[in-house]
Amino acid sequence: MFLGIDIGTSEVKALLLDEQHQILATAGSALEISRPCPGQSEQAPQDWWGATGLALAALRAAQPQAWAGVQGIGLSGQMHGAVLLDAGHQVLRPAILWNDTRASQECMDMMAELPAAPQLAGSLVMPGFTAPKLRWLASHEPAIFARVAKVLLPKDYVRFKLAGEFTSDLSDASGTAWLDVAKRDWSEALLSTSGLSRQHMPRLVEGSAPGGYLRDDVAHPLGLRPGIVVAGGGGDNAASAVGMGAIDAGQGFLSLGTSGVLFLVTPSYQPNAASATHAFCHALPNRWHQMSVMLSAASCLHWATGVLGAGSEAALEAKASALSFQQRAVAPIFLPYLSGERTPHNNAAVRGSFHQLSHDTDAAALAYAVMEGVTFGLHDGLNALRAAGCATQRLSLVGGGARSGFWAQQLASSLGIEIVTHGGSAAGGALGAARLAWLANGGDLSTVCTPPRIERVFSPNAAEQALLAPRYAQFQRLYPTSA
Repeated sequence: MFLGIDIGTSEVKALLLDEQHQILATAGSALEISRPCPGQSEQAPQDWWGATGLALAALRAAQPQAWAGVQGIGLSGQMHGAVLLDAGHQVLRPAILWNDTRASQECMDMMAELPAAPQLAGSLVMPGFTAPKLRWLASHEPAIFARVAKVLLPKDYVRFKLAGEFTSDLSDASGTAWLDVAKRDWSEALLSTSGLSRQHMPRLVEGSAPGGYLRDDVAHPLGLRPGIVVAGGGGDNAASAVGMGAIDAGQGFLSLGTSGVLFLVTPSYQPNAASATHAFCHALPNRWHQMSVMLSAASCLHWATGVLGAGSEAALEAKASALSFQQRAVAPIFLPYLSGERTPHNNAAVRGSFHQLSHDTDAAALAYAVMEGVTFGLHDGLNALRAAGCATQRLSLVGGGARSGFWAQQLASSLGIEIVTHGGSAAGGALGAARLAWLANGGDLSTVCTPPRIERVFSPNAAEQALLAPRYAQFQRLYPTSA
């Protein structure tokens, strides 16, 4: 048995996987986000550890016999978050998250100071990354900055609690803007732009390698065997790719979660910062990937559900999917920039908006517009990846949005490629984490990283494409009016 733990933004998810690739049980524990000021997003690292304990307890209760057979733990997690520890290993302040935009000026300052930064880091330095957060901290909270002894990423804080080790993997470290992505090592030049050095960083391992071992004092309360391996793991997107079997060039997935991600494996390090894409290390040795990211994806539907008092996202989606093509054609256009945007605009200040509202606009039309706007944002991302030299004809759909057949079909039609879903695809990061634990325990890559069974295939629909094409063109024209 292998245990996968995914430290998400809205939930900690845990999963038990056996050597026949059967997911025996999953469990989750919800998390809350704090927004102290506009554009800011934080969580308490201690909450991740508490939620992890609740999720693991639920797995143990559901599958006590399988639980006792766990031989390895893998970790996946939200990327970029800045967990700051002092010399006594105590958390200094709430973690600043990936969707926090306070460090926009620091990004520009860092790239001006080190023009080679995008080539080294594989991406423009963006406000969500870890490095500019620390530079912001040095200016705005200097007393806390002076006490920083270690900077960890979210999943690596949970590793520290499990194994007592300061370790990160290369895929997650790629999102800090401190990694020389081509060399797969920390860059002294990049670190210096934040006033830090290697001593502040965790050691680096490949995601499929051991990243620590379960401490005795943690193992016994959890009911696990002391000393089992804790794999290097991966950032949520690289771990999801491992879960989908996307390990070779041209393979990839689309994640429709809190954020929206298009992920394609590349044969080598292929940075193209001009497209506002990310060229990062994969969670497996000697592999890289290109990624486009939109900051608000399925979270837009969650927001709309609350604003419209719809009761649930599923209920709101049902209203949208019931609309005829004629009704969809006159729905408002929605720009999904509730938290700013990365690919392709790299604009932390832009905000979302509805266009073409009328007296006839109802909740169903607004729900449709929100889902379509997210689809169009992902279409922008695919165009950026194509500009970076990537190509694909099929993507696996993962994340909470993968539960929606309506959304999957819309994505296939808009992007002009096949979209496939898999059983258990909503647990992509946790599944990939469990597979990385399997690899760290001696598993063979070809045996472990198989593509999961395809549940449904969604092909482009010509009639829907005819509906979406002019609306997408209008969507693209509207961005400059909102920037």
